[in-house]
Amino acid sequence: MNRRNVWLVFKKDWLEIKRNPQVLLPIVIVPIIFAVVLPAIVVLISSTPAAAGSSQNSVEGFLPLIANLPQDIQAMLAQMEPNQVMVYIMAVYFFAPFFLIIPIMASSVMGSDSFAGEKERKTIEALLATPLTDGELLLGKSLVSFIPAMAVTFVSFFVYGAIIDVATYSMFNGMLLIPNAVWLILIFGVTPALALCSIGLTVIISARVKGFKEAQQISVVLLLPILGLLFAQVSGLLILGPVVLAALIGLLVLVDIAIFYLGMKVFQREEILSRQS
Repeated sequence: MNRRNVWLVFKKDWLEIKRNPQVLLPIVIVPIIFAVVLPAIVVLISSTPAAAGSSQNSVEGFLPLIANLPQDIQAMLAQMEPNQVMVYIMAVYFFAPFFLIIPIMASSVMGSDSFAGEKERKTIEALLATPLTDGELLLGKSLVSFIPAMAVTFVSFFVYGAIIDVATYSMFNGMLLIPNAVWLILIFGVTPALALCSIGLTVIISARVKGFKEAQQISVVLLLPILGLLFAQVSGLLILGPVVLAALIGLLVLVDIAIFYLGMKVFQREEILSRQS
């Protein structure tokens, strides 16, 4: 595999993406909502004295989650006021699965544009006629989704952590809530493996459908397992601790390898061209 050819595919697709607001807008809007708007609203409401009375009722909704946290965390929460408990649980645990949505959304939008966008722009014939190997094409188009998706995820995490820590610094007497071990494993371990899984599936889908919107609609199904993790953690059925996250990384790596080999097997240039008509 020629790395220069992979870079050429990456560079060509990135130039197309930068000129396409339909692709760029979801990549910008979703991280802003998760990294800025949601934590700002929760911290603002929970820090208001008028909200202190309702905090106790809000905490009760997280009791199944709290009951399954490590004993040292439970002991720490027992010493806090209800509004502190609510802010801590939401900032450290409740919002964590949402950050798995960012790489999926970003990568799926760009991945959907990989081959489906080429068909709509009538450039697919020229691309498939090049002497690039199938592996170089797939890898180049995967990287153009992976690198920006990871950049957006990492920036969102740093912004989120800064907002949370600044807003809650006095509330928790100087204790910084973010980052901790769970968040570091989640952001720097789980999200890259998850993004590769999402990209691989989306690129395969994009190569087999006729247009960008069709590919994007199908790829949204990939969000369902993440929503399942969110509800499982809130209900206390599953806590995203270090052990669970490490197991999830291992599983995703195996899935990534399987998807790559599947993509190489099902990628047929003639079939892609026939689906354009």
